[in-house]
Parts: sequence; C-alpha cells; structure tokens
Amino acid sequence: MKQIAVLKENGEKAGEVSLPESYFGSEVSESAVYYSVKAQLANQRQGDANTKDRSELAYSTRKPWRQKGTGRARAGSRRSPLWRGGGTVFGPKAKHYDVRVPKKVRRAALQSALSSKAAEEGAVVVIEDLQFDAPGTKRIAELLKNAGAAKVRALIMTAGHKPLVWKSVRNIPLVEIRPFGECSAYDVLLAEKLLIEKSAIEQLESKSHGKSVSDSETAAAD
Repeated sequence: MKQIAVLKENGEKAGEVSLPESYFGSEVSESAVYYSVKAQLANQRQGDANTKDRSELAYSTRKPWRQKGTGRARAGSRRSPLWRGGGTVFGPKAKHYDVRVPKKVRRAALQSALSSKAAEEGAVVVIEDLQFDAPGTKRIAELLKNAGAAKVRALIMTAGHKPLVWKSVRNIPLVEIRPFGECSAYDVLLAEKLLIEKSAIEQLESKSHGKSVSDSETAAAD
C-alpha cells in the first residue's frame, strides 16, 4: 500500500495513512471510465424542449374557406405550418436521455479515476477530519492554501454529510465538496486536487480488508 502524509489545517504533518490498493492502486479501466462519465453527462440533460406539430394544436378542423372562387390560395387547415400559429415542422420533442450504468462498472470507474490521480505527484492529499462549529470560509481557504490547492479546481471528499463544512466551501470558486460515497469518476477526473478526509480513507481500508477476508473464507470453503 502507498503511504501518504496526513495534513492538519495549518499544513503540518500529522502522521501517515495507507491508501487502499483496491481504490488507489488498481488497474485503470478506460472503458468503465468512459461509460460512467458519458452516463453522468447524459443524465444531466433535461430533455424538456418541446414543440407542437400540426396534429397537437387545438384549432378547428374546419376548412378556412372554400377551395375555389375566392381569389385566395387554397387552404385546408388552420394548423398548417405555413400559417402564423400553425404547427412546427421538425421541431424538438421532449425525450429522456437517462442512461443506466451497472453498479460494478461505476465502482470500477471510480477506482480507475482514483488510481490515476494517485499516480500523479501531489494530486491526492489526505487531511484530518474537518470539525466545524460554525461555517468558516476563511478556514477552508487557508486549508486549500496549505495543501497546495489554492486557485485550482479541487474536490474535498468527506467521510459523511457535513453541512457546516459545505456552507464554508460553497462560496469558494473551483472547489466542490461531496461525501466520498457520493463521488463519481467524473467528479474525481474533473478536479486537479483531491482532498480526502482521513476517516474516509480508513473506512475504505476496513472495507477492503473485510472483502479480502470474505474472499479467503469462500476459497477455504470450496
């Protein structure tokens, strides 16, 4: 496992932590990353642009005037696209862009994204858990500066939901904050710097150990 320093808010070193190989040292799957990112971008599309064609208009079906003898051009319906207020020809129609990606593919994409970031020098920074009694944007700004993430696109990954920390981050440009369990491969790849809480890393490590134990027990049973 790769060892990485844990930083305090003032930038001082507060020990080391091991990055789980299953998340930060796995083989990069470009196909999983592609499908995961493509699905997330597609799911962000609203798809509610809609126009009415001539069959959807609420006009009468009566012929506006008789076919011959009026001196005017022939007209069969008020719904004609040639008329003002008539139907739209080849206009956009509402549709769903939702794409579903299997859970295993999403997990593989996240592991690949984290592994590629861990391979970059200084792209992953582990910080002590953020404990706020009140929102403090200045504290977050100082933390970003000490972690080398000032004025760059950064993602703070917390161990759980922390409303006070979120309120401290929301006014800082280029910085996003999300619980680790809600982060996607797209979120990770979009950021230049990852700031991950120590407890989030420890949770991942315990999960990876639990998985390895269960796998060994299964193999022994076979």
